[in-house]
Amino acid sequence: MKKQDLLKYFDDDLLDKLFGFCYARTSDSHEAEELCSDIVYALLKAAHRNGEIENVYPFIWRVARNVYADFSNNRRKRTETIYEGDSEEILLGLAEEDYSDDTTGLLSSVYRRMAFLTKAYREVMIMFYIDGLSTAQIAKKQGTSEGAVRQRLFSARQKIKSEVEEMTDTYNKPVALDKINFVIWGTGNPAWGDPRNVCRRMFSRHIVWLCHKKPMSASEIAEELNVPTVYVEEELEILRKGENGEYGLLRRSDNGKYALNFILLDKDVFEKANALYTEQLPKICDIISKYVEDHRAEYLAFPYLNKKVDMNLILWQQVFNIADAFSYCVQCALEKNHFADVEKTDRPFSVFGYVDNGKYYGAGWDSVDAQNVCGFSNVHLDNIYINRIKKHFNCGLNVSKEPRIQLALRAIEGLDITSLSETEKEHAAKAIECGYLYRDGDMLYTKILVSSLSDRNRLFDISNALQKGHFNADAEIVAEKIAALIKKSVPDYLLGEWRLANNLASLPVLDAVVECLIEKGVLTPPEGGIGAEGCWMSVE
Repeated sequence: MKKQDLLKYFDDDLLDKLFGFCYARTSDSHEAEELCSDIVYALLKAAHRNGEIENVYPFIWRVARNVYADFSNNRRKRTETIYEGDSEEILLGLAEEDYSDDTTGLLSSVYRRMAFLTKAYREVMIMFYIDGLSTAQIAKKQGTSEGAVRQRLFSARQKIKSEVEEMTDTYNKPVALDKINFVIWGTGNPAWGDPRNVCRRMFSRHIVWLCHKKPMSASEIAEELNVPTVYVEEELEILRKGENGEYGLLRRSDNGKYALNFILLDKDVFEKANALYTEQLPKICDIISKYVEDHRAEYLAFPYLNKKVDMNLILWQQVFNIADAFSYCVQCALEKNHFADVEKTDRPFSVFGYVDNGKYYGAGWDSVDAQNVCGFSNVHLDNIYINRIKKHFNCGLNVSKEPRIQLALRAIEGLDITSLSETEKEHAAKAIECGYLYRDGDMLYTKILVSSLSDRNRLFDISNALQKGHFNADAEIVAEKIAALIKKSVPDYLLGEWRLANNLASLPVLDAVVECLIEKGVLTPPEGGIGAEGCWMSVE
């Protein structure tokens, strides 16, 4: 093989292996970066020479070992340098010539440049030149050798005099960060510290985004964002530890680089994953429509406590589970046929998300419990909310302070309007307007679906039966494509959380099923998005 063909081998995999080779021999990320750069440079020089290479990889590693030998020899010579003299005088010698008549300016220039050094080099500079510690004292403090300290001092001085000079112009410039937003979901119990809370600033999100693309060191991120390394290092540790000090949005590898610690899909992957689900939904909705019609009598026969029961209200109550039945079948197919050998990652609270694509998937389900209200010992309220239906109430609602809900409870068996006070009549009018009640002559009745609390556990039995065989063939079609996309887009160390990636892929399913059923005339949405639809009560 001609030497010029070496260039074909310069991919991320080779560079990662070279960096690992360097880090294993230096145990210092900055030194490893310098050594790796020297090796790459030597290989590039070789690629531009004439000649043949018999075996590519043996040649690459022979060059790497030779460069490392030179690197080690030069390092040994550097550690023999003695740092003597007044600290301030030495610092002045590192400053820009433009400040020759201004001692304060000279020192400020050096201090400014120190900010661009990685933590290990910055610390020895500060301890030696500013704190006045000896190399022996610094070595003891850092748990390393005097020789390592001397080498870091030498390298830091060289970096200040050369590489950092190229960055100083950016120091006083405002950091221009393109707006990037994530939609991050969570599942489990976040009481021990929600890791999402440390990713609120644009700076944090940009660091997360960079580490999403590929593992990066603090200095690489600093260079990418044109900010001092010290700021990046501090932010990286916050993002790595999270709120609880154990689980953050980033993880630190042995080579000092940071990588994503949760599933985050970029726009293209997220939309492609969504499309794998939605392209199958027309057929799924045909199956659902037929199933609903075939089981209409069973739905209507459920022992609701209302005076009259509306099939449309029943289906709005059930639509969450109806749509989820297909997503569930896809997950089962994924687990059985594509990820059976992948060990599940177990965390008390897990984070997953996607880069905001401007679309809203705001579906949710809230529940509220109350005791000793309107003659009932226990009351359980549920409501779903999606694009077509507004939220009725939030978790934690105090039912005793909600007159419209109280009227709905009192009107289950009928409530005589003439028995109401003027204030209660005003609340009743509002309850009718938002769909909680309807009027029949002089009587008010509850429109919200009501069941006995003892029947609550079987409310969704009919809809959940859709999981058993109705979607299997179509679910496997989607599962095969979703599995391939997850394995391609999600790092191997996060594959144990493939279910969360599938959850993201299935986000549009509910809205798509609802719209399809509305188009088919199976569902009718409430006017203005508020009504008894998607709201129900269980009492005892």
